[in-house]
Amino acid sequence: MMLKGIDLDVRIAIGVYKEREGYDEKIYKARDKIKDKLNAEIMVIDKGENTEKELIEMIEKNRVDAILRGTARASKMIKLLKEKYSPIARLAVLEAKDRMFILAPVGVDEGEILSEKIFIAEEAVKLAKKLGMDGKIGVLSGGRKSDIGRSKKVNDSIIEAEFLANYLKDYGFNATHYEILIEDAIKDADIIIAPDGITGNLIFRTLCYLGNGKEHGAPIAGLPFVIVDTSRAQTVEGYVRAIKLAYKLACESIRKNPWWA
Repeated sequence: MMLKGIDLDVRIAIGVYKEREGYDEKIYKARDKIKDKLNAEIMVIDKGENTEKELIEMIEKNRVDAILRGTARASKMIKLLKEKYSPIARLAVLEAKDRMFILAPVGVDEGEILSEKIFIAEEAVKLAKKLGMDGKIGVLSGGRKSDIGRSKKVNDSIIEAEFLANYLKDYGFNATHYEILIEDAIKDADIIIAPDGITGNLIFRTLCYLGNGKEHGAPIAGLPFVIVDTSRAQTVEGYVRAIKLAYKLACESIRKNPWWA
């Protein structure tokens, strides 16, 4: 790519941790499949128990422009990041019914309190704009409004989702509470806010690994650099899509903060 007359190669690092047989093979196959199609240097980082630490140090020290978790351990990488950066959250970029959209929270321990969901929604809108989306937010809850009274858990979920949608609207965001009707939300919204991270993770896995959905990776919000999370269960094609997403976000970041300025 050409920026200000400079021929710039984007540097991307992908992590490998050999937790299961064949996991690392998918990373190398994805790299080989895409490496000649992008103006990018794609490095595979395999440092055993130190893979996650090495990846983070590479992006912090500006040795790369973006990193992908690959098959590195999410628990260790997120723990290392949270020691320095907070709050953070993963925003899954997905595709279904010929529509691209963002789903969050998808980390099982993310979005547990209202303030986290507000942060997630605000960051998701920023990401949506970078990807050419409108940024309309669809907030989901654990039932229809008519289900109030069936259980405390359902009550709390509906009340919180209604409050969240109204709060976001008060601050200028285009947000609607779609109750439990995700099938309606996806028709209008390009950001889906799940009731919690466990629900979001189950939506993601059901859609992408049992249905016909496609995953494009999950950029981690709240960081001063580009890190795209990936599921170790992804296919080779899934990793290719994640590399493309990391490349796009890295280019966007470089345009705003060129290293030669």
